[in-house]
Amino acid sequence: MTKLRSLAAAGLLVLSLALAAPPALAQMVVFDPSNFSQNVLTAARELQQVTNQITSLQNQAQMLINQARNLARLPYSALQQLQSSIQRTQQLLAQAQNIAYNVQQIDRAFQTTYGGANAGQSNQALIANAQQRWQNSVAALQDAMRVQAGVVGNLDTNRTQMSSLVTSSQSATGALQAAQAGNQILALQAQQLADLTAAVAAQGRAQSLQAAQQTAAQDQGKEQLRRFLTPGAGYQSSTITMFHQ
Repeated sequence: MTKLRSLAAAGLLVLSLALAAPPALAQMVVFDPSNFSQNVLTAARELQQVTNQITSLQNQAQMLINQARNLARLPYSALQQLQSSIQRTQQLLAQAQNIAYNVQQIDRAFQTTYGGANAGQSNQALIANAQQRWQNSVAALQDAMRVQAGVVGNLDTNRTQMSSLVTSSQSATGALQAAQAGNQILALQAQQLADLTAAVAAQGRAQSLQAAQQTAAQDQGKEQLRRFLTPGAGYQSSTITMFHQ
């Protein structure tokens, strides 16, 4: 029993000495706060650079998207409808009766039908010219009303086109679409001005022919009055042989 106690005490002593003594192969870990801080700052800078690169790529991608939008064409076009409206008005002007919108034809008419009445013209010629002038005035009034009717008929088409173009302009996704919508709105206004010009020209033609008719009628009236008041040669006797011998 005493021997066992001695052995146990010796074992505890050896164990305590073994625990107290540092192992020969153990390595010491040294923490350097300065080096650690430097590493953290370096990692933060690298992370910031990566973030900046990602942001730059996003900006470039957005710029490409915006450029694509600016180059996108407007899907709506009113050109065909505007051209059709102008062609209808031109056709009405081209259908002008008698004296059309032609300088040579106008000059020829004012040298003949609307020319001054003179003593060399017969009464039949004076009456024929007066009738022709009246027909020209009536035809011009009809032409003016037809052009006006065509212009009024274009109003509904113009209203529809204007609504569509304004909607397209407001919903444009890029500069090109906005510019194209604006150009088409200007084209619509030009077409409306063309219709207005045509209506004014047709009305002016009718008024000019009416004024010319009145002026020619006054001149012809003076000539006819002169002829009526001018005494004729009267009756002159002549020898008539009624029977042959």
